[in-house]
Amino acid sequence: MSEATPTLRSLTATVYLPALLFAIGQGAVIPIVALTADDLGASAALAGLIVAVRGIGTMAFDIPAGALIGRLGERRAMALGTGILGVALVGCVLSPGPYVFAGFMFVMGCGWSLWLLARLTYVSEVMPFHLRGRALSTLGGVQRIGNFIGPFIGAVAIVAIGLDGAYLVHIALAVAGLIVMMAVPDPHAAAQAVAHHHLPVMQILRDHGHVFRTAGVGATCLSVLRSSRHAIVPLWGTHIGLDAAQVSVIFGISSAMDMTLFYPVGLLSDRLGRRAVAVPCLTILSIGFAAVPFTDSFAQLAAAGIVMGIGNGLGSGIVMTLGADYAPPAGRASFLGVWRLVSDIGQAGGPLVAAGVTAVATLGAASGAVGLLRLLGAGVFVVALPPPYDEDPRPARPPGSNSSSTGLI
Repeated sequence: MSEATPTLRSLTATVYLPALLFAIGQGAVIPIVALTADDLGASAALAGLIVAVRGIGTMAFDIPAGALIGRLGERRAMALGTGILGVALVGCVLSPGPYVFAGFMFVMGCGWSLWLLARLTYVSEVMPFHLRGRALSTLGGVQRIGNFIGPFIGAVAIVAIGLDGAYLVHIALAVAGLIVMMAVPDPHAAAQAVAHHHLPVMQILRDHGHVFRTAGVGATCLSVLRSSRHAIVPLWGTHIGLDAAQVSVIFGISSAMDMTLFYPVGLLSDRLGRRAVAVPCLTILSIGFAAVPFTDSFAQLAAAGIVMGIGNGLGSGIVMTLGADYAPPAGRASFLGVWRLVSDIGQAGGPLVAAGVTAVATLGAASGAVGLLRLLGAGVFVVALPPPYDEDPRPARPPGSNSSSTGLI
């Protein structure tokens, strides 16, 4: 096997290890953003807004990030993203008040956008279609594992030096990830496109409108379902009398279920197609949401959380995989920037949908309404999913065939 032959193992140093370190840093910071805002004197409403500002920064930078990656290439874009992130994290530590802190959270979102989009673009370029599902589901799994580990490492740093410790952990791990990636020669340099062509947003929407009207709608529905968990489960837990520690345990159990499924899901996606994971993901997630209004104890809500975790785990990397499937070789980074914006809108919209329905009805109705999005998303995936841009023309491998010949390791 030549050095340039794409395998999951060949992505360890250039993709998976840096992504794990970056995700651990993310996991250390995410839980304490609201606490930092509160410590700086923000009201509860302002603290909630500051938490949302990071996501707004990510969305705002998705398209510019695609243009930067097209001009700089993935590795230099990663270095720039790490620099932006470092400035933002230092700014968070030194912020004198909540409004300055909010500005640096926005910048942090921009750095995250560039970093994550560069990784997606790289894997989309170097991995062939028949390995892409596994490669990107593994990337999704690595991010989940890092986000799960991060809060525990952040807690140790916070105990040692205060809230600033979590931000310092993220700086150290982001830099370590960049060093790891830069220190190892890229084994797939020759497999990448000679140049990325920057495409204007309107041209992307015009040329690939059918993809965004179909697969994009399905991806948005899935993103809404995923992000709504973070609003509905804690609020319902409070409604039935659970404390913050119990709700945290439910999320931990759900996340543990989520993390275990990424490789078999990627294998299923490569063998049977993207529908085989996207539709069960949406269906099981919606079952979990439908169950929430009928729970009235820790054990029952934990069971609903486990169902949601299984459903979310079945979709490990699926949004990234669909984006990679539909991205044209020329202008790949620009296309994926728009694709990530579609996904990020869904991530931001989930809590807003839940809040809007709750405002006019009840929290239980919000859970049911979010679950109904499954019908739209699953319907799109079942009847209207376009064929991938570069679908592998080779026949599917027969059941029981030796998978080692696919270059997994």
